[in-house]
Amino acid sequence: MKKITKPRRSARSRKSAGQKLKKPEIMAPAGSFESLAAAIKAGADSVYFGVQHLNMRARSANNFCLEDLPEVAKICRKAGVKSYLTLNTLLYPHDMTLMRRIVDAAAKAGISAVIAQDMAAVLYARSKGVSVQASTQLSISNLESVKFYAQFADTIVLARELDLKMIESIVKGVREEKVCGPSGKPVKIEAFVHGALCIAQSGRCQMSLIQSNTSAQRGACLQECRKKYRIIDEETQAEFVVQDGFVLSPADLCTLPFLDKLAEAGIDVFKIEGRGRAPEYVSVVVGVYREAVDAIAAGKFGAALINKLMKRLKSVYNRGFAEGYYMGKPLPEWARSSGSQATEEKTHLGVVVHYYPKAKVAEIKLQSSRLKLGDRLMFVGRQTGVVRGVVSKIIKDGVTLKTAEKNTVVTIPLAEKVRLNDKIYIITERVNYK
Repeated sequence: MKKITKPRRSARSRKSAGQKLKKPEIMAPAGSFESLAAAIKAGADSVYFGVQHLNMRARSANNFCLEDLPEVAKICRKAGVKSYLTLNTLLYPHDMTLMRRIVDAAAKAGISAVIAQDMAAVLYARSKGVSVQASTQLSISNLESVKFYAQFADTIVLARELDLKMIESIVKGVREEKVCGPSGKPVKIEAFVHGALCIAQSGRCQMSLIQSNTSAQRGACLQECRKKYRIIDEETQAEFVVQDGFVLSPADLCTLPFLDKLAEAGIDVFKIEGRGRAPEYVSVVVGVYREAVDAIAAGKFGAALINKLMKRLKSVYNRGFAEGYYMGKPLPEWARSSGSQATEEKTHLGVVVHYYPKAKVAEIKLQSSRLKLGDRLMFVGRQTGVVRGVVSKIIKDGVTLKTAEKNTVVTIPLAEKVRLNDKIYIITERVNYK
């Protein structure tokens, strides 16, 4: 994705005088309690997550247990954040009992909504009074389909392959025709703004099923598309690699450079992909989109901010960035490697022993490597989420040090609270990440 250098008019300047731009809801992925805390701290308006079964990341991502739902719901309510449970796989006859058990647990815990594609889950959730989001797996691509699914769902997640003009047309139709969901409120339109893309239509891929008998639509994708492939001429046996070998693996979606256009299109919910990503990914990406959305609403979204935020996005996991389908391209850009293109990497350092809030000092145990002045640290914990800091002073037994060796306990100044047994990592610039 090219660097933005041309000056841009702010979203506010492009709106008519006196018309205020509504802030879209920022919806964050949460694959663990650490990521949940990171998302909330970074400014998410809502989070989505799965339990161990019947979700599209059942195999490839961390998931909560069914018994975690009350705690997750409580954390979200306390923070004023909505909670959405993914129940978005295809369901077989033998799944019905488990599906009902999951929905019942979600209803009892007070989860805000379930995200579903199978009508069995949709109808059962509605029968239990649980709000539904119609999954992108349904490939909802036009106004008539939105109106149909609005009978069952208060939020419609549009197909990922729609371009911006198509989305604007759908949103306009929803507003003009006053399309409402079961709650009686106007149906919300949701779209992905960042994260991994699947080459299949709205992620409805069968490649893993064909190759390994593990269905992506059952949450068991083996990421066959992310591998290198060769083309072999059967007559001559000549073989060659196309597009660096990654002919089925799209680069990650990144809408930040034109996020103001998505906001102006009237999209209600900006969804960030990444339930399989680490807490620092959630922290950085959600924080970036939070700052961008706030800047758009304030009329301060421009090239300087975009370039600064893009640098932050590049620091965490990504396969390179592309515009996806929003700008009308027939296909996304391809990834150039199988791994991450992140500009930073983390190395485990140790754990937190204690935190002194009055002095704002952390006592830490160095388990894996030495520590020195100027090191950039990241703390990750179940309640802490993600906290970052730079080592400005190292103290051991009252003596100030420039370095501290492995297997020692030291104290360092740290402005933000951390907790016992939070994991600590050293953050460094990644070499040869391209």
